[in-house]
Amino acid sequence: MLEALLDDLVLKKQLSDERYAEARAHWLARKYGAARIRQDLAAHGVVAQVSHEGDLERARQILARKYRGIAGTREETARRARFLQSRGFSFEVIRQLLRFS
Repeated sequence: MLEALLDDLVLKKQLSDERYAEARAHWLARKYGAARIRQDLAAHGVVAQVSHEGDLERARQILARKYRGIAGTREETARRARFLQSRGFSFEVIRQLLRFS
């Protein structure tokens, strides 16, 4: 009976994993990068493609909210890199943002 109800909701497009994944990814994108969003969706049983598009700008905004000014030392740069990595941003985005050589 429950399966029939769920199937009926899917057919009526009132229950959709795609819509859930899209809404959840949009919500998480305020704080996290693509890798972290993908991990969160997988933890909720949803497999979805998450775009890396806009990751650089998102990382820049998150970094600006967390830290004021430019990193003065290598240690501070490393601290910021670890912070962004923990938020699910790729090394390429971190490298571009923090200007690693």
